[in-house]
Amino acid sequence: MNCQPQWIKLVYIWLLNNQFCLLCDERCCTPHALCVACELELPWLVDRCKRCALPLPMAGLVCAHCIKQPPAFEQVHAPWVYGFPIDSLIIRFKHHSKWPYGRLLAELLGQSLLDSFNSGSPRPDFLLPVPLSSKRLRQRGYNQAALLAQWLSAALNIPRHEHWLLRTQDTDAQQVLDAKNRKRNVLQAFRLAPGVQVTGLHLALVDDVLTTGATAQSLARLLVKAGARRVDVYCLARTPKPDGPP
Repeated sequence: MNCQPQWIKLVYIWLLNNQFCLLCDERCCTPHALCVACELELPWLVDRCKRCALPLPMAGLVCAHCIKQPPAFEQVHAPWVYGFPIDSLIIRFKHHSKWPYGRLLAELLGQSLLDSFNSGSPRPDFLLPVPLSSKRLRQRGYNQAALLAQWLSAALNIPRHEHWLLRTQDTDAQQVLDAKNRKRNVLQAFRLAPGVQVTGLHLALVDDVLTTGATAQSLARLLVKAGARRVDVYCLARTPKPDGPP
């Protein structure tokens, strides 16, 4: 059964109409429903850890945690810090079924990734959305990470595999846990689908927000152990602190 919404055409029609900025309600002359002034004012993540994208005072550094315990993933690509107004757009998309907001953010993330590829970053072989627990999928009706991966796949011309990763445990929601319990919560929560071979592949995990990185670390470790050559993480935003809001 596919629980993803079948309203993709409606989302595209919404994007092709005369646009009004989602933030200031002024008419837009851009392909996105976001005016140039508001786009420039977004909380862009510039100075970050080279591995986990944690906001840092200077560019080109690696945070203390990644030095002490290098993650299984190679790099996190996140355009924004998780703060206003990005946080409100993500919440509307993730928890209130406002798919056009997600589509807009995916477009901007896709453009950011294309710029990164043009600057020499390697392109992954496949995109893998972070799986949602079956209980939460039934409650919400869709997996926001799967939708992001679908839109990114089209924008980047990189195939996606929605069902390669399985969530085998209905774990507690990560946002209600601290850093230590987040790691414990997802320790044995995932596995590869039967028959999936990832040996030698460069894979990119897709999610909405990276907070402590516990979920990304668990999945990346699983993929590397199964033979993946490299695992990256693509997400919309990175929290400013490991225990910041999810």
